[in-house]
Amino acid sequence: MMMLRLLEFLFALLIPVFPSLPWSTDILESKGPGTVLQTFLFNCSSYMPTLELLSVKPPTSFFNKPSLQGQKGLYRGKVTLSSSARLDALAVNYYELQLRYTCGNFVVDGSFFVHVLRDPGRIHCTGAFASPAGEFIYVPETVTPGALLYTLLLPGLGGQRAQMNITSAQDPPVFPGPFSIDEHGLLRAPSQGLRGQAQKTFQLQILVSLGKSQRCKGMLTVKVLPAPPSHVSFLKKAQSITIAEDLVPGSEVVQVQARGLNLLYEIISPRPSPLYSIGQADGVVRTTAPLDLVRVQGAVVTKLQVKAFERLRPWASAVSDLTVIVRAVNQRPPRCHPALLVTQIPETALEGTVLDTLTCVDPDSAGAPLDYQLRFHSPPDSASLRLRGRTLEVNATLDCDAPGACFQHLASILVSDGGQPQMTGQVWVPQVISLTAKWSPAEVPVLVMVTPVNEFSPSCMPHTFRVREDAGPYTLLGSIVGTDVDHPRNSLEYHISGGLSTFAVDRLSGELHLLGPLDYEQQRLYRIVILLIDHSQDWDLNSHRSGSCTITIEVEGIARADLDSKGPSWCTMTLCWGPRGQSRPPLMSY
Repeated sequence: MMMLRLLEFLFALLIPVFPSLPWSTDILESKGPGTVLQTFLFNCSSYMPTLELLSVKPPTSFFNKPSLQGQKGLYRGKVTLSSSARLDALAVNYYELQLRYTCGNFVVDGSFFVHVLRDPGRIHCTGAFASPAGEFIYVPETVTPGALLYTLLLPGLGGQRAQMNITSAQDPPVFPGPFSIDEHGLLRAPSQGLRGQAQKTFQLQILVSLGKSQRCKGMLTVKVLPAPPSHVSFLKKAQSITIAEDLVPGSEVVQVQARGLNLLYEIISPRPSPLYSIGQADGVVRTTAPLDLVRVQGAVVTKLQVKAFERLRPWASAVSDLTVIVRAVNQRPPRCHPALLVTQIPETALEGTVLDTLTCVDPDSAGAPLDYQLRFHSPPDSASLRLRGRTLEVNATLDCDAPGACFQHLASILVSDGGQPQMTGQVWVPQVISLTAKWSPAEVPVLVMVTPVNEFSPSCMPHTFRVREDAGPYTLLGSIVGTDVDHPRNSLEYHISGGLSTFAVDRLSGELHLLGPLDYEQQRLYRIVILLIDHSQDWDLNSHRSGSCTITIEVEGIARADLDSKGPSWCTMTLCWGPRGQSRPPLMSY
């Protein structure tokens, strides 16, 4: 007996203290000093243990020496951030800490990895802007008053709007007038312009604030350059173009041309331009949106100012006026409400259930009869929907529990005014143009999503398993097979009713395992109730159905001599079993 206790003591000292190293943890860069990164648990019953931080890669002082507290052989160690910790995922996002645990003569080394994550709510002043010298930009003295000079982009800001202010003094006669910066980081020239400020330098200190605690600052220096004589000129100083309203977005309107070296083009008025854009390199003006004169107010006549400038000398530029006139085209399809039919219904909806009713009119001839046709796209041969006049209804069962059953129907309703005669009309744009009405269909997309309904309860068949009384820990006794008709099939969880500690069932697979020791003389038969709960089979995720079955476990006895000769058989987290189920304290606990 003394020899057995000695072996147990030696075995407890040799149990590794870092059983799952290397360990790792994720931490937001906004975490500050004192944040606990990881907690370790160990046993050391006969010595005073130590936990050391041997090294950090890359070297830094951001981590405290590990603390170690405990009593009666059980100790808890912690690794925390030091008072100097200033994590920055853009600078370093991965640290490796080398730890050493010592318990008497037993020493274990292990690695602990710290992954620093970007904090979307934290802003960074980085790059030349945040350096001691600051960022330098150069602008000509001929820059347009209030023109955009610079855009301050900060990593981590994303779509959030920060408050930006120029905190340095901007007083005449040193400054021509105040520069301005808005919440998007757009720095603009003074409203008086920069005429007469050539060769002058203006230093702007900018403070960026996000909320009450997030702020950073940097320096931006504006150097004003003298404007050399411009050699840029347009072939046409002004021109007028007439286009049809049925041009699709992206259609070419006209190409403007200018003389000069390495030129670029841009629309400077209106800015932004909602209907037109210009190719920066080729000067091709294109439409960017539909030009429907009924829907788009002010689209009949648009006056554009186009600027051509040299790529390397933006101040060398010229401006041309372009007038775009849109003429009406009598080609309007029927208009329907709703223009997009999206709905969802449960799979238990009855035949004849109304999904929606269309209201359509023909802009070219109000009150004219229209034709409606239902077209299926996915699945192409669906019989689950029907169109009765202008009303979309459920036509047949929508049960989606069968293999391959659909959960959504993609279709469209084609509305046409094919019975119309030709019509003519006139419009002055500035000349009289003959307009002819054309037959035109309107197609209303339809998306019907069928939501699943948890209609059936799961079930399983009673079963009997046999196990020897000397079976070891986590012995697999068998699997409980549950079934459920609802889709997706067999989305089940398994539980033991009453929480019997001798056996355990895997929540997802239904595998039944042995946890505690068995004794044929004390109990030969177990009956446990397996509870089945379904999930993910209803639009309402809180909707569950349950079922159960009884499982019988028969214990098979073996000769006592065979059982006694095996000595201590196995341990759980809290107890170890020896011959005839005798218990003793575990060697180590976590």
